[in-house]
Amino acid sequence: MPKNMNTTPGRSPKLTKVRKLTIAGVGTLGAAVLALPMVSGNAQNTSTDAAVSTAPVVYSDQPIKNVKASITDQLAGAELKTQAIAAKQAADAAADKKAAAEAAAKKKAAEERSAVLAASRSTQRIEFQTVAATTYSNNLDGWIREALSIMKEKGIPGSYNGLHKNIMRESSGNPNAINDWDINAINGVPSKGLLQVIPPTFKAYHVPGTSWNIYDPVANITAAANYAADRYGSIDNVNSAY
Repeated sequence: MPKNMNTTPGRSPKLTKVRKLTIAGVGTLGAAVLALPMVSGNAQNTSTDAAVSTAPVVYSDQPIKNVKASITDQLAGAELKTQAIAAKQAADAAADKKAAAEAAAKKKAAEERSAVLAASRSTQRIEFQTVAATTYSNNLDGWIREALSIMKEKGIPGSYNGLHKNIMRESSGNPNAINDWDINAINGVPSKGLLQVIPPTFKAYHVPGTSWNIYDPVANITAAANYAADRYGSIDNVNSAY
């Protein structure tokens, strides 16, 4: 410690000129130290701002992988959805087509069944009518009518009146009549039946489908009409013994 320092008790020592200068220097140094960070901080901010504002914008040439993958995934999902819709539409169309085909098949089968049933009913009606038409009375009228039906089927000409008049002249309507006095009888081949047909003529002009019994009324009439058609053109043209 300096020797000239006043150390009177109860009183502060007086500041000498040297001490005052020293204290002032210290204060000035402290203020400078405090100001330096502030200036430094402001300068740094200004420099940073200037660097940011003047620095060029740099674009990267590297692909943005995550974004591209996301878009690809979206497109793939959309494609799958489109395919699913198309597949469903195709399946629906196929189902509709199958249903239409089955309906058409059922309709066709029903129509065929109806046609078969209709044909069966028609056949039954025809058979019934045929049976009814082939039923003739067992008398001269019935024999002539049945003979005319067969003659028409075989293409043999003749009429009811033509047959009736010749029958009445030849046998008076008796199917068992026999001529035992004419030349045929003398020769051993007498005329027989409704139209008085000799056995050789009956055999030669017999109509298929009729009886081989010369006394059968229908067989006798049709054979005689067949012979008359061959020789005279028709039984209607016969007005005497033939």
